[in-house]
Amino acid sequence: MKLPLALSVAGAIAVSAIIIFLLTLKEHEEQVVALHTEQIHALGELISEHIGITMVSDSYHSADIDNEIKMLAANKNLLCAHVLDGRKQILAGAFFQIDHPSSSLSAQSLESFLKLPTGIYEREGKLIAVNDIGDVALGLGSVVLISDLALYVNSSRSAMLKHILPYVIAITLVAIIATVWLLSCFLRPLQMLSQFTQQIGQSKDYTLRFLNQYKYEIGALGSRINSFLDTIEVELTINQEQNATLVEQQQTMMRLANYDSLTGLPNRQFVVDNLRLELARVRRTNDDLALVFFDLDGFKGINDSLGHETGDLILIEVADRVVNLLREGDLVARLGGDEFLIIPDREVSATSLNNLASRLVQAFSEPFMLRGLALKVGVSVGIAKASDADYELSQLMSNADLAMYRSKAKGRGTYTLFTVDMVESYKRKMSIANSIDSAIRSDEFLVYYQPKIDRNGMIVGLEALLRWQHPVFGLVMPSEFIPIAEAGGKISAITQWMLERVCMELPDLQMLLTHKFKIAVNLSGHDLRHTALFDDIYELFERYQVNPDYFEFEVTESAYLQNFAIADKFFKRLTNLGCTVALDDFGTGYSSLSYLTRITIDTLKIDRQFIRELESSERSRLVTCTIIDLAKRLSLTVCAEGIEQTSQWQYLNEHGCDHVQGFLFSKPIPLSELLYISQDFGALLHTPPLENDEKNT
Repeated sequence: MKLPLALSVAGAIAVSAIIIFLLTLKEHEEQVVALHTEQIHALGELISEHIGITMVSDSYHSADIDNEIKMLAANKNLLCAHVLDGRKQILAGAFFQIDHPSSSLSAQSLESFLKLPTGIYEREGKLIAVNDIGDVALGLGSVVLISDLALYVNSSRSAMLKHILPYVIAITLVAIIATVWLLSCFLRPLQMLSQFTQQIGQSKDYTLRFLNQYKYEIGALGSRINSFLDTIEVELTINQEQNATLVEQQQTMMRLANYDSLTGLPNRQFVVDNLRLELARVRRTNDDLALVFFDLDGFKGINDSLGHETGDLILIEVADRVVNLLREGDLVARLGGDEFLIIPDREVSATSLNNLASRLVQAFSEPFMLRGLALKVGVSVGIAKASDADYELSQLMSNADLAMYRSKAKGRGTYTLFTVDMVESYKRKMSIANSIDSAIRSDEFLVYYQPKIDRNGMIVGLEALLRWQHPVFGLVMPSEFIPIAEAGGKISAITQWMLERVCMELPDLQMLLTHKFKIAVNLSGHDLRHTALFDDIYELFERYQVNPDYFEFEVTESAYLQNFAIADKFFKRLTNLGCTVALDDFGTGYSSLSYLTRITIDTLKIDRQFIRELESSERSRLVTCTIIDLAKRLSLTVCAEGIEQTSQWQYLNEHGCDHVQGFLFSKPIPLSELLYISQDFGALLHTPPLENDEKNT
């Protein structure tokens, strides 16, 4: 800005000086012309007056006129002088300054000049003065003086330029220098302000302030800039704080998206994304990768009984234990709930995986000490390899999940390495689960009956047992499809179907067994939680005109006590309706004797494991006798199941067992085969045990 402004000012001064000088020069020339005109006019008048005096004198000679004209030679500006008579004829004349370049005068021009009337004229750069000689009335003639006006003006101009121009140039330069210096002084605050803003732009330090020592506009501008910097600094501070908050929020969102907020472990999304990359890598390099699934055994009970806060503390402790036992490079993640996953760092040999799983199971052998409680939590572990899943992520996770549930089926607290046959088992399980609804609609289920025998060998009841004639798998036993139905929430529909089928077949059973009998139907814990079960049973009895006295409902000890409030209310309603209740598998569940005084039951069923060990275990005989004695004292009927040998029946009969059932009398059979079995098994009591056992074998 400073240089262009200085150049502009210097140029303006120079142009102004030139214009002034030119105007002055022009004015000078005009004055020179006027002065020269007056001089020539005055000279012409003087000469004409002298010549007039000479011509009227008596001693007049033409030589006198020549002398007068020659006297004009001293005037350097005259080109020529001529004396004309009254008829404009030349009496005398002379030319001066013959050697000067501009002194040339054509004859034609001279002739035209000499004819001019009295007066002062400018022609062709020449000044012509025509003066009458003497009195005009005398007609003596005229004097014509011709001066080189252009030469006179040029010489005057040259003289002026020679003397004045150096001063003009010097003064102009001094004015320019002074003006530039003053301009520099005036612009110094603006220059400092510019340097300050440049410093701000380069350093980005908005804490700097302009040292404002100036007044007027520069001072006001500096104050405004400082004010702007104050605002920028405040806004920048706010922006930095907001950016820090945004970065923190972004990091938090990344953690929430990829890490479990409770344990701090990677979550399912993080693991899935990394697994895809790892599977692609090991597929390219023809390597293998292992996946270890595990979930917590007993965690649900702790979570339900002690609350979710305690459950969360357990999960945090679990994460710490697992992280501590892993090697560097191993990845552990929480998939959700109590499910966790481990990806070992490229070591997938059977020995290494078995060692890892063993250490994992062993890590949970010690209880968790929380809030003064020793809480025991185990793990069920499933291990799968990528090569067995053809490097497909979904299949790999499914295989590990299958292996984990196989560990649970083996008794929990164990680990299982996935094998291909598990897929077939899983497919069979899924097929069964997906076929339950169609099986109910198509009546693929069958009801088998197993007789219950009293102490005299007479049939006093039948236990209704369910079978499934699957169109693909053939006869499927309840031990396989009942857990699947319970897991899928289909057990209530199956129970409903079975109750209806028993009600439909009851008239046929009444024709077969003419005396009073009971049909026992098993209920699961899931059935007890079905709130409309009693209404469904009542509706079936009403629809098929069934006498409730013919029905006995069996429930396991654990199912009853796990749903005690609901179950007790339900069975009291059944008892009021006329049905009886049997407690199945007594002695294998909670076995809390205090419950026997509170629950609503009519029969205790002794589990088959005690019957199987009657001859080999003194403790089994002692427990069996105790159960029978306890039932008698509580006025309950006792029924033993799993009787396969005569000796077992004889022993139970001797100790007061009311009813028995087992393969000794009959396997579960369909209604059509009940017509062909004996209704009196009393003869077995009098048959020697060995002979009878061989016959049943």
